[in-house]
Amino acid sequence: MRLADFIVRDMEHILTEWENFANTLLPAARHMDSLALRDHAQQILQAVAKDLSTPQTAHAQREKSLGRAPKPIGATETAAQTHALLRARGGFNINQLVSEYRALRASVLRLWMAESPLSAADLDDMMRFNEAIDQAVAESVDFFHTQVEQSRNLLLGMLGHDMRSPLQTIQATASYLAALNAGAAVSEAAARLIRSGASMNALLDDLCDFNRTKFGLGINVTPEDVNLANVVGDTVDQLRAAHPSRRIDLEVTGDMQGIWDGSRLQQLLSNLVLNALRHGAQDTPIRVVVTGHDTEVQLEVRNSGTAIDQHTMEGMFDPLTRGAMQRDKSPDGLGLGLFIASEIAKAHRGSISARSDQSETSFEVRLPRRPAT
Repeated sequence: MRLADFIVRDMEHILTEWENFANTLLPAARHMDSLALRDHAQQILQAVAKDLSTPQTAHAQREKSLGRAPKPIGATETAAQTHALLRARGGFNINQLVSEYRALRASVLRLWMAESPLSAADLDDMMRFNEAIDQAVAESVDFFHTQVEQSRNLLLGMLGHDMRSPLQTIQATASYLAALNAGAAVSEAAARLIRSGASMNALLDDLCDFNRTKFGLGINVTPEDVNLANVVGDTVDQLRAAHPSRRIDLEVTGDMQGIWDGSRLQQLLSNLVLNALRHGAQDTPIRVVVTGHDTEVQLEVRNSGTAIDQHTMEGMFDPLTRGAMQRDKSPDGLGLGLFIASEIAKAHRGSISARSDQSETSFEVRLPRRPAT
C-alpha cells in the first residue's frame, strides 16, 4: 500500500500513538486532554498525505529539503506553524516540540512497514515522507522560536516597567535621608543608595531600549539643536562624581553645534565610558576626545589595558554577549551597554566602531550634524 493511502486509512491509529507520546512530555502535558494533546496532528498528517500524492519536480524537492516549501493557498499559517504556536503557549520547550515529530516519523514508518514488504515505489514514498516531516519541523521551529522571543520580550518589558515604582521610592527615600544631615554614617549610606539607584535606573533604561529594538521599533530619539560640548561636559562631570577614584580627561575641539538628541548622546557616552572604567587599566586615565568636522562630529573614548581578542571584537556590539575578560570583570551588567550605544548612533544616522591593541582600546562614534532627509 502506498504511504499516502496508509496514512489516510490508519489516521486514528497514528493519532493515538501521537497522543500517547505527547502525554509523556511533562510537565506541560500533565493537565491536557486528548484534543489538546492531538493539537493539529491530524491536519499535519493530512498535509503530508496530500504532499505525497502530489507530483513533485526536482526544484520543488530541493526547496522542501531547504525548508522552503510553498505555503498552502488560502491559509496564513500551515498546520505545523499553528501547532508550534499553541505548543509554545502551552509551556512545551523546543526539544519536546521536535521530539513529537521524531516520534511521529518513527511510528508512521514502523506501522507502514509492518503492513507489507516494501517495493521500489515505496522507497520514493519514504524519501518524500521524510522531506515533508522535515519541512513541518522547520516551520514549527521557526514559529516556536518567534513566539518564545515575543513572550520573553513582553516579560522583560513588563518587568522593567513594574520595577520603576519601587526604584523611585528607594531613590526618593535615599535623597530624603541625605538631606537630614544625620551624621556621616547616614549620609554615606544614603549616598550609596543614590548611586546604586542611579545604576539600576540605567540598567532599566537599557532593558527597555533593548526591548524596543527586539520589537523592531529602534531607539527613540528626539533631535533638536544641541551644543555637544555642553552635553559631553555634563556627562563627564557626572561620571567623575560617581567614580572619584578614577581620572577621566576631556578634550573638545571644533564646532559642537548640531541636530541631535542630547539625552540619548549622554546615554551613549556614559555607556562607553563605563565600559572603559570597567575593563580598562585602573591606573591610567580614560580619555574622551570630541572633534568637530565640517559635516560631522567625531567622539572617541580611549583607555589603556589588555588588548581585546579578535573573537570578542567581532561580537562587541551584539546584545547580551560578553567576552571572557568582560565576564570576569563585570558579572553584574546585562551586556547591553555597547549594543545600546550602537543603536543610539544608528538612530542618529551615525556609526560606531572599535579597535584594540596592546597600547590602547578605542571606541569611535561619528555623528552627522544634520539628520538625513
